[in-house]
Amino acid sequence: MHEKTAKPSSASPSGGLSVREARACILGKTAPLGTEDIALERALGRVLAMDVRANRDLPPRDISAMDGYAVQAADIANAPTTLQIIDDIRAGDVPRVALRHGQCARIMTGAPVPDGADTVVRVEDTRPGPDGAVDILVPVQAAADIRRRAETLRQGDIVLRAGTGIAPGTVGVLATVKQATVTVYRQPRVAILSSGNELEALREPFDPARIPDTNTYALMAQVQAQGVEPEILGIARDDPAELSGFLERGLGYDLLLVSGGTSVGVHDHVRPTLAALGVTMHFWRVEMRPGHPVAFGTSGKTLVFCLPGNPVSSMVCFEQFVLPALRALSGQRHLFRRTLPARLSQAVKSRPGRIEFVRVTLAPGASGIHEARCAGSQSSADMPGMARADGLLIVPSASKGLAAGDIARVQLLETGAYQAEAEPGDDA
Repeated sequence: MHEKTAKPSSASPSGGLSVREARACILGKTAPLGTEDIALERALGRVLAMDVRANRDLPPRDISAMDGYAVQAADIANAPTTLQIIDDIRAGDVPRVALRHGQCARIMTGAPVPDGADTVVRVEDTRPGPDGAVDILVPVQAAADIRRRAETLRQGDIVLRAGTGIAPGTVGVLATVKQATVTVYRQPRVAILSSGNELEALREPFDPARIPDTNTYALMAQVQAQGVEPEILGIARDDPAELSGFLERGLGYDLLLVSGGTSVGVHDHVRPTLAALGVTMHFWRVEMRPGHPVAFGTSGKTLVFCLPGNPVSSMVCFEQFVLPALRALSGQRHLFRRTLPARLSQAVKSRPGRIEFVRVTLAPGASGIHEARCAGSQSSADMPGMARADGLLIVPSASKGLAAGDIARVQLLETGAYQAEAEPGDDA
């Protein structure tokens, strides 16, 4: 997939792209990676890169859907009546004889229906009869409780299409057609790099004058939630030579996340260092809050995302831009978090010009629509608020704010539910 680099929106006074334009730019330069063959036992969460066909008819012949008696419907049309039992058929058995008028066969669920039978009477609609016989208590419609041959699968038919995400039910289908090895899209290799002298690494001694490296591990978890184990490169200090070494290593991955150091200050070296390494930057700003100073570039087949240093901004930018790209690289067709409508429990202030993503908690509402409430402070550094949030309420860029009782869309967080399209009008 290739697309010209998006140009800044004419409606954006600071020259940044809209969220929609930025996503289009990113996804226009993103395509599924190559394929690999893996064992079915390791396929959960991956994406099929092959059509899968049925290797047999299933069931292989007409079978009983219930425990009961295989009969001829004409024999029980005037039930109650008594029939002679001539066979006892279990799942996996082969019927020994064909039924004739006045006869029946005891049959278990999944057992093959004998020739001559066209109906199954459930055991609860019978009672023991005279020696070797059964009383059928009620008439049953012809073909009742019989699963027909190839009702589930027909040999040669496509049962799963390439691009299907492998969920537990999908694994069951693959096992049914004996697909012990599965061709799937390769998982992206992701590297994470934080930048800045002020950062204190997770296992460094406590220093009250420094800032904990929150972003590396929050981003790590967001990537892991997509079934990918990222490589943590570490912290690059504000030194061009050291930063260049880290970035050059990161450009060997499919996707590189750089957190912090992307502003235009004298000690923000990420931007010129990327340029020196031959990275083509396609945009540096997006008209959104939080997360305005987010950037995207490419180097060969490597996608490079420069995320803000504030941890909430970094996570929100991941949700809007990195997550769809990561899922597209993995071959997924549903790239975006699912959204739902929610009614505001309180007013939300907003300044026109940028789409805003407000962290909210959700609770069931009396009308069937969830109630949304702000998850504490909307500060870009408020990680406890982000941790409490169930979703991101979308305030359109033209809005001057929302009143209590208004209904807005909420992008759900920490969920396995995704949708194929971004929310319409999310930056209108």
